Amino acid sequence: MEVSRTVPVKLDVTDSDADLLHETITEFLWAANYVVDHAWQGEYKTTSKAELQRETYDDVRAETRLQANLVQNARNKAADAVQSVVARWKQGNYAGKPQFSAPTLVYDKRCATFNDDHATLSTVDGRITAEYVLPDESHETPHSAYLFDDDYEVTSAELHYRDGEFYLHVRTKADVEFETADEGNAEHSTVHGVDLGIENLVVASTGTFWSGGKLNHWRRELEKRRASLQQRGTRAAHETIQSVGRTETGRYDHFLHTVSKELVAEAVEYDCDVIAFENLTGIRDRMPNAKKFHAWAFRRLFEHVEYKAEVVGISVEQVSPAYTSQRCSKCGFTHEKNRPTSDGQDSFECLNCGYSPHADYNAAKNIGLKHLRSAQTSSGVGAPVNVRLNRGTLNVNGDYEPASNGQNASPRESPTPNEANGHAVSE
Repeated sequence: MEVSRTVPVKLDVTDSDADLLHETITEFLWAANYVVDHAWQGEYKTTSKAELQRETYDDVRAETRLQANLVQNARNKAADAVQSVVARWKQGNYAGKPQFSAPTLVYDKRCATFNDDHATLSTVDGRITAEYVLPDESHETPHSAYLFDDDYEVTSAELHYRDGEFYLHVRTKADVEFETADEGNAEHSTVHGVDLGIENLVVASTGTFWSGGKLNHWRRELEKRRASLQQRGTRAAHETIQSVGRTETGRYDHFLHTVSKELVAEAVEYDCDVIAFENLTGIRDRMPNAKKFHAWAFRRLFEHVEYKAEVVGISVEQVSPAYTSQRCSKCGFTHEKNRPTSDGQDSFECLNCGYSPHADYNAAKNIGLKHLRSAQTSSGVGAPVNVRLNRGTLNVNGDYEPASNGQNASPRESPTPNEANGHAVSE
């Protein structure tokens, strides 16, 4: 199985080379935005990379000092962004014209050479050598695990400039063998359903709750502090805002790493083959009270889970969230009044069978069920697939099978955050 890893590496460059990198980034962003402008003309947006290459390559080469491969990378970046917008439109979601402003630049092996302690990077005036600033290797780091591992091949990198420093996000890949179930059970699949939210950041189909209380508290405190500093209007206050923002982002990311680690560990504990999330596209639009911050947190959490799960041979998928909050995971009856908005966000009661679990737990099971239905439909062979619950499994027909030790003859009806199995993260 092919796995990919990205390792951020701080660079040490001379002042003159830094100036060249800044100039190269400026022209790279201009090129990418030029291609977007061209793709955006007319009623139908151009998404074909080959077509955009034919129609913009000569103009970009004439207007910039970028070498050919950097021009192609800028074209690819623009085309990918336009394709993403068109995909959102097809799903009925709003998305505006892409615009690149963040100081980044994409390199591949045609315009950069990656070594153990340095890289040579193409600029608008030849190549420069950038030394890596590496951490202490007395403990295992992503650098020793991936960058210096001969099993991992460097494929490309993205240059970032932030906080006065250059960083190279080096992308690597390797073919890794995972231990899997025996041949006779090759078609078996157990799904770990995951619901995302604001008060409860993550609720799993096992009944485990991870609270979003800490993240929400930290965000509110940061907003108060930022507003206070902005009122001062001084340069020192502006620099403090940036410094505090960087510190808090690191704090958030550490928290999300912890949750993702525990979520993957639980999937391993319950022998799950798949972790199923709801589709993140447009999640902020369909989730009441969600902020831009929450959409960022959901994406980061998904990314962390994805690469951690990959290491242990578990796939991570996204499914359509349609009706997962209104559908009864016990009998399948779907109605908007199953989830009355006036009774609080955690209220759910099926009008058909009376099943009344925590609403987020019900949604997590439905996300798992939706994935296993799609898996059975695509395979067409009726392979045994189940959603993992806290004590047993639930199949596509709604049949519950208790754990092998025989505990709990029926699925747990209504777990709450206080009853959750072990990993509830509270404020």
